[in-house]
Amino acid sequence: MKRDASFSHLAHGPRILADIGGSSASFGLETGPNRIEAIWVTECQAYPTLGAALVAYLSQAATVAAGGYQARFAGIAIANPIDGDWVTMTNHHWSFSIEAVCSQFSLKSLVVVNDFTALASALPYLAPEHKHQVGGGVARGGATIGLVGADAGLGVSGLVPAGDRWIAIDSEGGHATFAPMNEREIDILRYARRYHEHVSSERLVSGIGIALVYRALCERARVEPQNLSTAEIMDRGLHRLDPVCEETLLAFCEMLGTVAGNVALTLGAKGGIYIGGRTVLKMSDFFERSGFRARFEQKGRFSDYLAHIPTYVIIEQNPVLTGMSAMLSAA
Repeated sequence: MKRDASFSHLAHGPRILADIGGSSASFGLETGPNRIEAIWVTECQAYPTLGAALVAYLSQAATVAAGGYQARFAGIAIANPIDGDWVTMTNHHWSFSIEAVCSQFSLKSLVVVNDFTALASALPYLAPEHKHQVGGGVARGGATIGLVGADAGLGVSGLVPAGDRWIAIDSEGGHATFAPMNEREIDILRYARRYHEHVSSERLVSGIGIALVYRALCERARVEPQNLSTAEIMDRGLHRLDPVCEETLLAFCEMLGTVAGNVALTLGAKGGIYIGGRTVLKMSDFFERSGFRARFEQKGRFSDYLAHIPTYVIIEQNPVLTGMSAMLSAA
C-alpha cells in the first residue's frame, strides 16, 4: 500500500525504515545511498501501538542527531498481508491506519509492505559474507530466487527476474496447509488439529509453533510437558539438556526443509532458496548439522532437481531495512 510514493531516492532528506515482526521491531534512518543509521531494536510488546514505538524511536539520541524529526518519507515492512489503509497484525495486537500514521508524523509518503516482500527485495544486495550456504548446489544467474523464513511466524516470498530488475512476490505461503513427511510429523499434526481447524505450516514451523511441537512430542514420548517458552525450548535443545526439546528443534529443521523444497519446486527457484528470520540464526551450527538439507532434497523423482539448487541462510543483521530501502528507491 502506498501513499504518494512518487519521489526520487533521498531527494527530500532522510527516510524512516522499519521492520515490524510479531515479537520485535527494528527501526533505522536512511541518510544516504547504502547508509542506514540510528538502528534501534525493541520488543513490540513494550509499546501499545506502532505510533508509540515510532515516537520512542524518534526520541532516541542517535535518531535526533541523524535528523530523524526532519524525515517526511518512510517505509514499513510488517509481518502481515497489506490490503487497503487499515492494517491489523496477525501475530501481535497492533493495528493502524496508514493515513493516520502519515498525519501523526507529518509524512508526505508512507509505503507499507509485507516484511518478506521487503526481505526478498534485499537479496540481490547481500554481500557474500552476509549469507551462508548449507549443502550443495550452484545458483543459476538470472533465475528465480525463493525465500522462506521463520520468525514469530513463517514468511514466504521470492524474486522473479524481469529484464534488468527484479519483481518481489507478495505471498502468504506460510499459511499453506502443513504436509507431514513421517510418522513423527503425522503425530504432531494430529495433536495440532485438536486446537486448530486448519494447521498451516506456520502453526508448526515458526517461533510460535515451536512450543506447540514441543507439547506434541512430549505427549508422543509420554512425558509431562513443562511450561517452557520458545526461548527456553531452544536453549535446552541446543545445549542438549532435554531430549524432547532437542527433538523439537530437529523436527523444526526438517519441516522447514520440506517447506523450502516445496517453494523451490513451486517457483522453479534455480537461483537458490534463501532462509531468513531470527529463529534459524539462533540455531547456527545445529541447523547445518540437522536434517534440513536432506529433507529439502527429499522429493522422490525430483530429488536430483533440488540437489542442484543451493540453500543459503541470511546472516546479515538488518536485511529487511535494506530491502525496504530498495523498494522505496524503485517506487
